[in-house]
Amino acid sequence: MKEEHFFYTPNLAVSQELPDEEAVHAVRVLRLHEGDELMLMDGQGSFYRAEVTAVSQKRCQFSVLETMPQSRPWTGHIHLAIAPTKMMERMEWMTEKAVEIGVDEISFLNCQFSERKVIKVPRIEKIAISAMKQSRKAWTTTVNDMESFQHFIAQERQGRKYIAHCYDEIARTYLYDELRQPATADDVTVLIGPEGDFSISEVRAAIAHGFVSVHLGKSRLRTETAGLAAVMMMHLYKS
Repeated sequence: MKEEHFFYTPNLAVSQELPDEEAVHAVRVLRLHEGDELMLMDGQGSFYRAEVTAVSQKRCQFSVLETMPQSRPWTGHIHLAIAPTKMMERMEWMTEKAVEIGVDEISFLNCQFSERKVIKVPRIEKIAISAMKQSRKAWTTTVNDMESFQHFIAQERQGRKYIAHCYDEIARTYLYDELRQPATADDVTVLIGPEGDFSISEVRAAIAHGFVSVHLGKSRLRTETAGLAAVMMMHLYKS
């Protein structure tokens, strides 16, 4: 069976031409020609079967043959808020895998013990889009810029809110057990701290703002592993 190649076309409603980078891949790498079929995704819940109508060295125009609305594979809104690691490659890897598993939104936190204060959102978004195409997700993952931990926890949020940490002196429950409890809201947000964890004052501040104190199991996890574990637990609960 011939492999289907998906192309991200966020402006499909107003343009029937592939974005520049996607066009270069279609024309120069895959060598598509007029009459060839291709699959498109708009990142807003639909796939499209289309036919190439014109190509040039850097451009690829198409005509939509069929619109295929998709069903969401999970309910509610899955939101991971995480302090990025010093080595950004680890966050990039985590973003790729989290999108493949399924996550609606990723936020980056500047915490007391954070070693990284700046991220390049366009690069993370590009990785998220690539993972969306690879895993055939119909919705894009929202990637937010770095913001302070205090600002994040103070914002009004719908649904369940959790902060995962390693402090034995603060009562914690297992995140998955918490997610299995009946709830009136489908949205879930989980906070993951930096290398070295949140400060204990940050944990207490989050609890004061309505976040539930949790752990991710008996093992002590690296930041990016903890982020993936949280996403997996949320995804299992919401699917």
